[in-house]
Amino acid sequence: MKQLREVDPNLFANLKKYLDEEFYAYAEEELEKFWKLCMTDIDRRAVHTDREGQPRLLKYDRFGNDVSEIWVNEGYKQTVKETYETGIVGYVHKPIPALGRVGNYIYSYAQGYLLSQVEPGFYCPVTLTMATAYVLEHFADEKIKAKYLPHVISTGEVELYEGATFLTERQGGSDVGANEVRAVLCGDHYEIYGEKYFASNAGMCGVALVLARIDGSEAGTKGLSLFLVPWRNEDGALNGIHIRRLKDKLGVRAVPSAEVVFEGAKAYLIGDAKKGLYYMMEALNLSRVCNAVASIGIMKRALEEAKQYAVNRQAFGHTLTSYPMVKETLANLTARQEVQTSACFELISFFDRVMRTPDQASEQEKAWNRLLIALLKMRTAEEAIAFAHEAIEMHGGNGYIEDFVTPRLLRDAQVLTVWEGTANILGLEVLRLIRKYRVHETFIQTINEQLAALPVGIRAFAKSVESGLHELIQSLKQLHGQPEDVQTYHAKKIANRLCDLYLSVIALKEAKENERKQIIARLFLQHIWGCDLFDKEMLSVHYFDVVMNETRKVGV
Repeated sequence: MKQLREVDPNLFANLKKYLDEEFYAYAEEELEKFWKLCMTDIDRRAVHTDREGQPRLLKYDRFGNDVSEIWVNEGYKQTVKETYETGIVGYVHKPIPALGRVGNYIYSYAQGYLLSQVEPGFYCPVTLTMATAYVLEHFADEKIKAKYLPHVISTGEVELYEGATFLTERQGGSDVGANEVRAVLCGDHYEIYGEKYFASNAGMCGVALVLARIDGSEAGTKGLSLFLVPWRNEDGALNGIHIRRLKDKLGVRAVPSAEVVFEGAKAYLIGDAKKGLYYMMEALNLSRVCNAVASIGIMKRALEEAKQYAVNRQAFGHTLTSYPMVKETLANLTARQEVQTSACFELISFFDRVMRTPDQASEQEKAWNRLLIALLKMRTAEEAIAFAHEAIEMHGGNGYIEDFVTPRLLRDAQVLTVWEGTANILGLEVLRLIRKYRVHETFIQTINEQLAALPVGIRAFAKSVESGLHELIQSLKQLHGQPEDVQTYHAKKIANRLCDLYLSVIALKEAKENERKQIIARLFLQHIWGCDLFDKEMLSVHYFDVVMNETRKVGV
């Protein structure tokens, strides 16, 4: 088996940018260990979970009592144990023993990137646990925090409580303001009544974050409060919670998603009763970054599967990689995956600072953080599906057969465009940021500054980017003052153009590193901005060996 540093030097190049020397050395060693675990044991268990060992609802016991238990296979349980004990959640909030200091999201998301290449379904519960830990640490009162946070961030020293975030109700969906689940004050706690329609990690979580409306609160999103709800009481009995049924999902079958009914569940108010949606949106932004990380992880696995098949498969007397169209596909996929991975880790570095020390971040920095999250979540989710499709096509008929990983990659990728906000919802988020914070002005200024800072030789490749920026500026001027329907119609288009520009500048900045990265940048810009129908340069063919051998220099 190859070393991770051989398979994905781009990952380590990014980590080296954002981690200090001591932390990088630790991460390099630990990620190699986790990579081997992921690509062997966790990968094999993921196949079993997807095919034969999916979660099952055990609704009643032998006496007819509603126990609403979720059965998961033993391999899945082992994956849960091994993954959390790496500190994928815990070390964001407590010291790493080997370093004697608290970790960060950069390292955690690097772990998530590796995990998502083999078991993106389980990365959903990890994501929910990360979000729960964040809310508890930043917004819960000291009593609640002291009681529950050590369990949510456990690395094996105390019982693990996985987390969950329950927002969706059947009458609302993305329209959270239509939520009807009630919270009734009962002395020092509340009781929750109602139904959550799409509750992931149900039955597996120790605690859940639940949006509910305190009796007498105003309608809409302003009347929603956030509660911590233990799944079980201290005697082990269900805490007034029942599972109606599990969802029969297209993919990510490792995570049980359910319809959950609360019948007087004991709950504890988180923070200010009037800020429930704000707290949940902070958790949602964290989850959206996880979504992007899962996407680039699936992109990487799909690319590697396509590469390995093409290198070894013979057709008409030659390997597939002998053919120009195959070379073009693989080289372009490589460029897209590297650039979007680099963009995600640039975002994560900024996100880490803003989220872990929110009191030190300005409103404009918070808006910038939300903008990049929306853009990259939207784009990478769509790309994960495209990559899985390309991997299937590279395999031909074999790619459609469940003996190969490619069908599962496509099924698992599809959810990423839906969870934590569709492209339409994210487009509206970008529009809100433009209206409220004028974030487009910051964006335009930043892109202009970064283009101006490029060396002359690299700037020569940026003409299409400059034209795209000019078109964006003109479009935003035309959009200003237009009726609501006109603005919302264009929201997703504007968001996509913003993302095109941001990713293009990432590619151009990395082109300064070496000649191979110049080729990667040029391939990526061709993908985004197009090239002539008759492509004289055929970069993907002429530099195929250089692009695919990531440790080799161009030498031209």
